[in-house]
Amino acid sequence: MTSAATDGPETGAEIDLHADLDLALRLADAADLASMPRFDAPDLNVQAKPDATFVTDADIATEEAIRTILTAERPDDSVLGEEFGTTGSGARQWIIDPIDGTHNYLRGIPMWTTLIALAVNGVPRVGVVSQPAIGRRWWAAAGLGAWTNTPSGGIRRIHVSDVDTLDRASVSFQSIEQWRDAEQLPALERLTSAVWRDRGYGDAWPYMLLAEGRLELVAEFGVKEYDIAALAPIVEEAGGRFTAFSGTASIAERSALATNGLLHPVFLDLLHSPA
Repeated sequence: MTSAATDGPETGAEIDLHADLDLALRLADAADLASMPRFDAPDLNVQAKPDATFVTDADIATEEAIRTILTAERPDDSVLGEEFGTTGSGARQWIIDPIDGTHNYLRGIPMWTTLIALAVNGVPRVGVVSQPAIGRRWWAAAGLGAWTNTPSGGIRRIHVSDVDTLDRASVSFQSIEQWRDAEQLPALERLTSAVWRDRGYGDAWPYMLLAEGRLELVAEFGVKEYDIAALAPIVEEAGGRFTAFSGTASIAERSALATNGLLHPVFLDLLHSPA
């Protein structure tokens, strides 16, 4: 499913991001080849982690496939992956979640993705989200726009919606458990009471729906950098905003709040208003 980065203005920084985006797309190709043969396999090896989440042999193999290419082609870059932690150091860091949605993966549910990001000085600049079980992929790099593949095999640019009122907004809150654990259930109740529609789609997919203009907000808690780094450039290049729940432009606060941009201040006011 390789897709070359779309041409843009030839400034120095963007030339570098063209190369990095092309590499990220090739990393996604390698990840798909590693993950898909094991999807819904009857002999899938599943182990419990200390945090009570699960890891499969596919998670391990997929991250290894990505790291092998990065070692060969970007030996000076740091890598942060869910399964093998951090290797290397420096301003440029590849951030990888080999299978985001492992619980879906091991149950044979096709709503899982591989997340690949490049952060420079802690800021995500390149993002690729690959969802091979349904034949979808989304990608972006700073200044180069946000893109997805079409069912016919083409490529189209994506953009967030122009919805500017809460009563027309559709939102995804991930799960009630997340908001309860973060002691934010009153905020969730205010949110769902104010908008047109709410659903808990889960994991990376709703962020891509937002980038395509199909949702106006996605918010969640308990996330790590590898859960969200790839999502931020896609949402932002599609015209949206991506911050922590506090409103800070950070992927390190263990929360995420993505919107179509127009409603970001309104959502922040609503979510942080006195109970």
